[in-house]
Amino acid sequence: MREFLRDPETIALLALAAHIFLVAVAAVLVTMNRPPSSAIAWVLAIIFIPLLGAVVFLLVGYAKLPKPRRDKQREVNDLVLARTEGSPLISSGVDWPEWLHSLVALNSNLGALPMVNGNSAELLPDYNGTFDAMIAEIESAASYVHVEFYILVLDSTTEPFFQALARARERGVAVRVLSDDLAGLMFPGRKETIKYLRDAGAEYHPMLPLRPFHGQWQRPDLRNHRKILVVDGRVGFTGSQNVIDASYNKKSNLKRGLRWHELMVRLEGPVVRELDAVFATDWYSETDVLLPLDSRTRVLDPGTALIDAQVLPSGPSFDNDNNLKLYAALIHKAERRVSITSPYFVPDESILMAIVTAAARGLGVELFASEVGDQSMVYHAQRSYYEALLRAGVRIYLYRAPQVLHSKHFTIDEEVAVIGSSNMDVRSFSLNMEVSVLVHGRGIVDAIRRIEDGYRENSLELQLEDWIRRPVAQRAFDNLARLTASLQ
Repeated sequence: MREFLRDPETIALLALAAHIFLVAVAAVLVTMNRPPSSAIAWVLAIIFIPLLGAVVFLLVGYAKLPKPRRDKQREVNDLVLARTEGSPLISSGVDWPEWLHSLVALNSNLGALPMVNGNSAELLPDYNGTFDAMIAEIESAASYVHVEFYILVLDSTTEPFFQALARARERGVAVRVLSDDLAGLMFPGRKETIKYLRDAGAEYHPMLPLRPFHGQWQRPDLRNHRKILVVDGRVGFTGSQNVIDASYNKKSNLKRGLRWHELMVRLEGPVVRELDAVFATDWYSETDVLLPLDSRTRVLDPGTALIDAQVLPSGPSFDNDNNLKLYAALIHKAERRVSITSPYFVPDESILMAIVTAAARGLGVELFASEVGDQSMVYHAQRSYYEALLRAGVRIYLYRAPQVLHSKHFTIDEEVAVIGSSNMDVRSFSLNMEVSVLVHGRGIVDAIRRIEDGYRENSLELQLEDWIRRPVAQRAFDNLARLTASLQ
C-alpha cells in the first residue's frame, strides 16, 4: 500500500480525483440561490485555486445573517405593520404617478415600512453644517436620542456631537448608540470613542460583532452600513454621512487633500417613527431588548410642503435583495429622466440592463461619481462599466478631486427620489445592511435636482472617444477588478 501511495502517477490521479470531487461539490453548493455570474466566479475560483478558493467560500460565501437575526427583523416588521394597519397616516396615493403604486406595494411585500404622508424633508449637503443641525436637535432632546452610524469616531470635528450626547445624558435623556464593530477597528480612536460614550452614561453596543466563541459569528464582511439619528421620535436624520472628520482621519487622505462630500436629509412627521423602527430592530438584534415602538401621531402644519415617504431597510437580514429590486424597477418605470449619484457604482446585470435600456428608450440618464477613489478594487471595477454606459448614451460626470463625492441618491422623473446609505453596488444590494427613503413630492425632487446641478458644475464629463483611448494597462486592470465584484 505504501509503495502504491508513493507512485507519482497514483498521487497525481488521487489529487485530480479530489480536485474533481471538490469542484463537483462546489458547483452544487455554490449555485444554490445565487446569481449566475456570482456562481460562475466562485466555481472558477475553486477550480483554479482549489484549497484557497474553498476556504474563502466557507468564510464569505454565505450572504445571509444567522436565522435568529432574520427572525427578529420579521418580528419587528410585523409589529410595525400592526401598528399602522388602517391608519390615516398611510398614503392614499391620489396624486402619485400610476406606476408608483405597484412599487410601494413591492417594497411593503419585501420588508419595507408603510408609505406615510404628511412629512417634511430638508436636505443637508454641507458636511459640518449637518453636524450643527444634528447637535441642535440633540440639545433639545427631552426623552431619548437614538444614534446609529456605520462609522462613529470621536475626533476634533465630531467632539461637539459627542459633547451634546453627554449633555443630553446629564438632563436625564436616554442615549442609545450603535456603530459597526468591524468598521470601528479600521479607524483610530475606537477605545477613546467607546470610553467617552460610556463615561457619559450612554448605552453603547457594537453592531454585528465577530465573537465566534460567544455564538456571534456570521460572514465577516456582512456589515451594518446604516446612518440614523432619531430624537424623541420627533425628528430624524439619514443619508450618506458618517460621524467622523471629512478626511476620514487617514494619512493618505490628508496627504492628498481628500475631503468627503455627503448628503443627509432631516425628516419630520410620521416617517420619523418608521425610521426609528429600523433603529429598534438593530437594537433588538444586538441587545435582545425590544424597545417600545412609537405609536404617537405627529401632524405637521399643512401649510408646509409635505411629502409621502417610505423607509426601506435592506440587507442580509432579509430574504430578498429588496433595494436591488426597487432600484431596478424604478429605473424601468422612469418616463423622462434618471439621475444617479453613487460613489461606488458596481451594478449587477439587472441594474446595468435597466440603465442601458432607459438610455435606449430616449430618457435623459446621468451618473455622478468621483474622479478619485478611496478603495482601489472598487474604483477600478467601477471604471470597467463606463464604456458600456457611454455607448448606450448615459452621461457620466466625475466629481473633481480633491472632493470625494460620497452622496447616495437618485431621482426619477420630477416627483420620485431615493436617498439613503445604499450605493449601487453588489455590496449594498446583498451584503450590507442599508436604509433608504423613497419619497414622493415635487419640492423634494426639485431640491435634489438643484444639488445634482451643483455636482454637474463641479465635474468632468467623460467622453466616449477619450475614454476608449485610455492606456491598455488601465483597461486591463479595470476589467480584472470587475471580476472580483462577482464574488458575493
